[in-house]
Amino acid sequence: MENSKVQSEGGLNVTLTIRLLMHGKVRQTLDKGETVKKMREESGARINISEGNCPERIVTITGPTDTIFKAFAMIAYKFEEDIINSMSNSPATSKPPVTLRLVVPASQCGSLIGKGGSKIKEMRESTGAQVQVAGDMLPNSTERAVTISGTPEAIIQCVKQICVVMLESPPKGATIPYRPKPASTPVIFSGGQAYTIQGQYAIPHPDQLTKLHQLAMQQTPFTPLGQTTPAFPGLDASPPASTHELTIPNDLIGCIIGRQGTKINEIRQMSGAQIKIANAMEGSSERQITITGTPANISLAQYLINARLTSEVTGMGTL
Repeated sequence: MENSKVQSEGGLNVTLTIRLLMHGKVRQTLDKGETVKKMREESGARINISEGNCPERIVTITGPTDTIFKAFAMIAYKFEEDIINSMSNSPATSKPPVTLRLVVPASQCGSLIGKGGSKIKEMRESTGAQVQVAGDMLPNSTERAVTISGTPEAIIQCVKQICVVMLESPPKGATIPYRPKPASTPVIFSGGQAYTIQGQYAIPHPDQLTKLHQLAMQQTPFTPLGQTTPAFPGLDASPPASTHELTIPNDLIGCIIGRQGTKINEIRQMSGAQIKIANAMEGSSERQITITGTPANISLAQYLINARLTSEVTGMGTL
């Protein structure tokens, strides 16, 4: 076993790709262009960070195995440095471990776990790192998250062992890679152009929806953005009102309604849509929300409701 590995590394200089999943504050560490540039130069590995307005990013590290180990070492030490810096402002005394999440094709996870968990147990014992393979695949993919935590040294040893397993047991069949979903960015229509909200900005969103919307707009008189149409009866310049229905879990409805209805009123005012929340049905864990208005009103109301849900869910003791 050991021989074939040495030959493959020496003879073919095997190039491997390892994917890492990062989120939240963690990825800001690497987002600073200089940090990644320095890591690329010093390790010799290709390091790419996925683009997009997503709460998660995929960091792809490609190169001969030795360059991958160097890159991982740099990332692990960089994260440790960040932990130490953040601790200088906190009363905590014990240093939390560095945690990295790899994204591995599910077809290779069996080899990582080993018969009856023997391989993963051996990795934990020989490196001192905690290793966990997620039971479920990541959404819309055939990949699983493998979480490694421990000291930078333990993580580097663990990554080396994982690379050996991945080289010896290539993925079977086609892998559908995990692609992080954007933070809910609905499309908002204005003046025949579709926009997605990114942060505080509306970004033009050229896609099929725009074309469909432009077709819809041709049926009605067209108003340039920024001009308001006087509401004369008979002068139907705005697209006809339509209705959209959503169901929201009961336990999250409170964050949308707000104290004494403050939040829902705010959403009504900002979106210009009519929003009705049905009473709780006996035996149902969900509530029906009906949004009525123009497509633009409805899109904006949906966006604002999603934004409330996202901040509520991400604020609830998740990572």
